[in-house]
Amino acid sequence: MSIDAIRAPFLMEGAIRHAIHRLKYGNLRAIAPILGGLLADYMSSEGLSGDALVPVPLHPKREHQRGYNQAKLLARESGKLLDIAVDSRLLTRVSNAPPQARSQSSIDRKANVRDSFSCQNPSRIEGRTLILLDDVCTTGATLDACATALKEAGAARVYGVTLAREA
Repeated sequence: MSIDAIRAPFLMEGAIRHAIHRLKYGNLRAIAPILGGLLADYMSSEGLSGDALVPVPLHPKREHQRGYNQAKLLARESGKLLDIAVDSRLLTRVSNAPPQARSQSSIDRKANVRDSFSCQNPSRIEGRTLILLDDVCTTGATLDACATALKEAGAARVYGVTLAREA
């Protein structure tokens, strides 16, 4: 794996599951400050820091359909509270693979996102410690694919932080 570590404060169940689904699929963007605050509190209490927060990108077509990227909303809110820069232009999604939620196995998930991400502006990546931010981690395949692209562009360390993880 390319990613150095993946951390999440919650399991994907109960109220957190409901809140994430409302943010992601129900267009409830107003909940982003609350969820971003929970992420910021967790990162602060755990001493998790880096040079920049990098939200996991959606393919432009999917972002256009949804109207926003939930990871970007969470990163903006967390970044403000932590006083860490958010750089949503370092990483782009270059293939429009099916949503990971439709993939059943970890092998399928890994294949689904292989070579799906590309780095922009490698000069802003070289030697930096970056924190990938996303809403949910199931197998870590998406975060690892992002970390691979960032490390190939010169990142020293890449950590993944998500609001929740599957049990």
